[in-house]
Amino acid sequence: MTGTTVAQALVTSLRDMGVRHVFGVPSGGWVDYMEALRTTDGIDFVLTSHEGGASFMADVCGRLTGVPGVCFGTFGPGATNLSTGVGGALLDRSPMIALTDEMPEALRSRTVQMGIDHQALFRPITKWTTRLEADSLGETLAEAAGIAVSGRPGSVHIGLPVGLSAAPAGNGTAGPVAATAPAPADASAIAALTTAFAAARKPILAVGLGAAHARVGDKVAALAERFGLPVVLTPMAKGLIAEDHPSYAGVLFHALSDLVGRTHAEADLVVAIGYDPVEFNFEGWMRDGLAVASIDVEPVDIDTAKHPVAADVVGDIGASLDALLALDAAPKDWDMAAVAARTAELFARLSPDSNRFGPCAALDVLRDVLPADGIMTCDVGAHTHLIGQKWPTPATGTQIMSNGWSSMGFGLPAAIAAKLCRPDTSVCTVVGDGGFLMTVGELATAVREKLPIVILVFTDNDLALIRIKQEKKDNPIYGTPVRAEGTIGGPSLFGVPVVTVADPDALRAALVDAFAADGPVIVEALLDSREYDGLVLHKDKP
Repeated sequence: MTGTTVAQALVTSLRDMGVRHVFGVPSGGWVDYMEALRTTDGIDFVLTSHEGGASFMADVCGRLTGVPGVCFGTFGPGATNLSTGVGGALLDRSPMIALTDEMPEALRSRTVQMGIDHQALFRPITKWTTRLEADSLGETLAEAAGIAVSGRPGSVHIGLPVGLSAAPAGNGTAGPVAATAPAPADASAIAALTTAFAAARKPILAVGLGAAHARVGDKVAALAERFGLPVVLTPMAKGLIAEDHPSYAGVLFHALSDLVGRTHAEADLVVAIGYDPVEFNFEGWMRDGLAVASIDVEPVDIDTAKHPVAADVVGDIGASLDALLALDAAPKDWDMAAVAARTAELFARLSPDSNRFGPCAALDVLRDVLPADGIMTCDVGAHTHLIGQKWPTPATGTQIMSNGWSSMGFGLPAAIAAKLCRPDTSVCTVVGDGGFLMTVGELATAVREKLPIVILVFTDNDLALIRIKQEKKDNPIYGTPVRAEGTIGGPSLFGVPVVTVADPDALRAALVDAFAADGPVIVEALLDSREYDGLVLHKDKP
């Protein structure tokens, strides 16, 4: 691209990678990039209310498209605001390129207003951080994108020195993003896996986020069916196997996890498929002495003093599963009828309490109204633990949460990004009234972008998870009421209409109308948070 500026070359490269939106709050140093975004077809700048919201949106774009989501923040506070979602993309395994202003070289060692070391800031919360130079722009962007999408996906950071944007760009640009395919696992590791599996009487499949990235849901189901095995999931692997599949045995870590524990306590081997301990450490749920055979793109991370590693199979997950599927062996010794009975009990106990309007009833109504292919994002809080266990998820990517990072405030920006990426799909978010307050300003973004999304706010004036923990210690309730009483306030917020409901029938009617609207709508459900008390924060080990 001889004759073009750095700003033009960077924006064109991002567009050619497949990036369609860049999220952020502009700075003076970003003006040339803004003009390049304005004049380049196929890519747009989305002004957000806060850089944290921008980085959450970039995270979700990366998840849904497989192309790194892109966000921007300026010096100092812009970068630190952005860092919340950048860390989220690292630990929630979402491909992202985070861009920030940086001081020109002559000022990097000086005391300057808003000046901090952005390379030092982003190093521990990204897979890679670097600084852009005009003569290596294409190489840098291509390397950044490749790192972001390969292995366990995550965030990378590129600093943009102020003054560089108008400089002539070198000849190189970046094109479509391609992940580095994992190599086949070592033959000796595969042999150890098949030997351990063949010897086990009651192996259980523990399936994580890496399996969703590898798109091996069909192979997981085939393996479970072939050998009569139960399957447990981590929360962010929801949708990999259907809740009504005979082998489905529940989600680890979330509501009523003690019931899920009755199944995995019987296992004599855990076959971990794409299991990422960033969601839940093995030791948090596996009984002491239980062995693991791990199939992943990274070596297993486990306390080997407590859990023998029967096999550590690092490489292409699908090919490794093929080795198990090729075994000529009889079904295992599981009583799958008993597993199914426990799963049925699990869902029965997650049925709504008829004596109160609580979160279980609200989720059931939403699931009935939201189309099967619709996308539901959620925030972090007690409701997340219910969603993780209760919400029927027909496919990966139709329920979007933050668990590896677990930042409150995620749900609303996530829904905005999901609608931008899937404009023809129904999108909603479920947020508690506490998390809603953290990024409520992004309602202005939804209005500006004319996005028909539904924001279901669970109003109980209670940070329920912390309140429950206080009460378990016999401590008084302190610092957890969101407000003394009342609602989020007013008939509209930031131009978004608010409909307040207090029973399931009113909720259903409000949601039907909200999904038919041509812009964002808030449906506020006034709920009794005491329903959470008997369902969440159970012990994972029997």
